[in-house]
Parts: sequence; C-alpha cells; structure tokens
Amino acid sequence: MHAMRNLLMGVLATVVLAGGAACATAGSTATQSAPAAVSQSDDYVIGASDVLAIRVWKNEELSVEVPVRPDGRISVPLLNDVQAAGLTAGDLKAQLTEKLQEFIASPEVTVVVIQVNSKMVYLVGEVQRDQAIELNRRLRVLDAIALAGGFTPYANKGNIKIIRPDGDGTVEHKFDYNKFVKGKAPESNLVLMPGDTIVVPD
Repeated sequence: MHAMRNLLMGVLATVVLAGGAACATAGSTATQSAPAAVSQSDDYVIGASDVLAIRVWKNEELSVEVPVRPDGRISVPLLNDVQAAGLTAGDLKAQLTEKLQEFIASPEVTVVVIQVNSKMVYLVGEVQRDQAIELNRRLRVLDAIALAGGFTPYANKGNIKIIRPDGDGTVEHKFDYNKFVKGKAPESNLVLMPGDTIVVPD
C-alpha cells in the first residue's frame, strides 16, 4: 500500500507539472498574440515612435494609448503636449502626476511602454528572415544576422552594408564576413545602434 501510494503521488505530481507547463505555454502564446506590456528594465529610456499606455485610476477619459511623436512629445487629455522621449516610465509617471494635480485630487497614474519602436535594427536582403530586431541588449552585426536565421546560399558575404542614421542623412559601414572569420577585420563587426539597417546583398 505504501509503495502504491507513493506511485500515485508521483503520477499526480507529473500531471500537475505537465499542466503547469501547458498553462505556461498557453500564457506565452497568449502574450505573443495579444498586445501586452513590453518587458524592460526600470531604466529603459523612452524614445520616438514608442507606444505608451497611460492609465489614470478612476478616470478612464484620461487613460490613453499614445505614440511618442518624432519631436519626443505625446498628447495627453487635459495636458496637451508632454515631453516623453528621454524619460523613463517612472520619470514620466511622476511628471504626469504632478501636472494632473492641477485638475484632479490625488491622481494615481501608471505608464507602461507597450511597444518599443525606437530601439530597433533592421535586416534585409539575403538573410533567412527579413526582420526588425529589438535592440534590448548589446548586439553586433553577426549577432543580428544570427537572430535572422543566418545567410541564404546566395548571400554576398563580402559586401555587407550597415546603413546608420546620422542627423538628416546616413552613413554607410562595410562588413566583410569572409575577412572577419579569418581574423583580418575584427573592428568591422560593429556594435549596432538604434535605427541601423543591415543589408546583405546577393
């Protein structure tokens, strides 16, 4: 009986764990298919084109989802234009709370970045997947290519270009993969910056 009870408990534990894993997987899928808060550290700095969810407790008419405009500002009911770019979510929350105190008593404000669009790099051409990659950590050219699934068989690996925004224009850097793997141009595997586009020609 004791052995049978241990066996049943073991089976039950396995079922519970499997169910938990299934729930976790379902939760992950739901997160990917539905709009949700972006995971980021408290020191994430808001940038142009990011999308913010601003909620004011018990004041739905003041709660909005807004994009950060190219000038770095957002439009908020009652407050009109408010600077958002260059601030963390916590900084913006404090600023909005202070400004709204002129209109409502003890406002409770939350600010969440729901889309990170200002910290992206882009890959096009002869990679397995043309895509935009969130620059949420330090990435180099080869890291981004790996995240895009690597090269296609038709890639011209010796003539890869990194096009980087620079003021009103762009600057172009070259990455020769063939030389890099031979140790001849280690500095060409650049650390990527927001807005960079990697072009892999055929």
